[in-house]
Amino acid sequence: MIRFEQVSKVYPDGTAAVDELSFDVDEGELVTLVGPSGCGKTTTMMMVNRLIEPTSGRIFVEGRDISGVDPVQLRRRIGYVIQQVGLFPHRTILDNTATVPALIGWKKAKARERAAELLDLVGLDPATYGPRYPAQLSGGQRQRVGVARALAADPPVLLMDEPFGAVDPVVRERLQNEFLKLQATVRKTVLMVTHDIEEAVRMGDRIAVYGEGRIEQYDSPAAVLGTPATPYVARFVGADRGLKRLSVTAVEPADLEEPPVARTDEPARDAAARMRAQRARWAVVLNGDGELHGWVSADALAQAGERGSVGDLARRMEAWVPLGSPLKQAFSEMLQHDAGWVAVLEGARFAGVLTPAKLHEALRRSVDADAQGIGRDEVDFDSVSDA
Repeated sequence: MIRFEQVSKVYPDGTAAVDELSFDVDEGELVTLVGPSGCGKTTTMMMVNRLIEPTSGRIFVEGRDISGVDPVQLRRRIGYVIQQVGLFPHRTILDNTATVPALIGWKKAKARERAAELLDLVGLDPATYGPRYPAQLSGGQRQRVGVARALAADPPVLLMDEPFGAVDPVVRERLQNEFLKLQATVRKTVLMVTHDIEEAVRMGDRIAVYGEGRIEQYDSPAAVLGTPATPYVARFVGADRGLKRLSVTAVEPADLEEPPVARTDEPARDAAARMRAQRARWAVVLNGDGELHGWVSADALAQAGERGSVGDLARRMEAWVPLGSPLKQAFSEMLQHDAGWVAVLEGARFAGVLTPAKLHEALRRSVDADAQGIGRDEVDFDSVSDA
């Protein structure tokens, strides 16, 4: 979708902003450009819509060399979201969102209808927020309007320059989550500039780590964190890159253990006898459909004697995550609920439990898999749990 071929930008004073960049962005991919201030990442992005012209090299969008495309027409086909949002203060939110469709000749009714659809898509009720003006919205709400406006003419490419940098950390995380959900629906090709490696890791399908005017590494977030290509990248992503990698490593079925299981309608005495035989201290409690109901301790079952069923004694399961969640989320659940393990669900059904030892093993397998260029299930090493 986007291709850079030996692109350089040198200013009249001799400053080289970028130096012979060559990389591709696939259709529907979100690529984050990350690096310190002055490294050339914003220059790279602004050359895509010709707000900055390259000194040499070629840039292609949808297979066309953009040097032969009228800049105004090019920009109307590329969404652009900036940190300051840039809404027109004298226009309503609905009219702000309909700006680009109106510029390219859509009829007013159609443009406003599209704007209303996009406001709804980003979580702003058009009936409530459409008639308002930018000053009447919070910073996070204005940022969502900026995203809606950029998407209004259904552009194939979206450029985002520090889009969540002007809001507080709590709002920022919520906006990141909302945009990732939106991207899963609209699947735009996105170049996103950020100086924050954690945001780059969280948002990007691939990351371009910039040094001074050039890309030091261009790879998946897991690979950048697990196998930095250069000492510069290792320093930039930080000594805690192992912890950061938890956020981009998913819980897989092979990571799970199968704990003792009891059913809600099972007599407590039967479950107690089975747990004594297994020398188990606790069991996961499932209903008849295999869905998670809670957990029960061996002591509670033993004290019940001949009375009651497992379901009567089960306690609520607080620590659980969906299969495919980041290891970071699972680890957070363990810490938040002071739990020695976390239940993992596949849809509504119970899939297994993730223990601290298995979490560590999953992280090691992920790192080794990237280093060796193989799948996680192909990695062979001695596990602590095997000792």
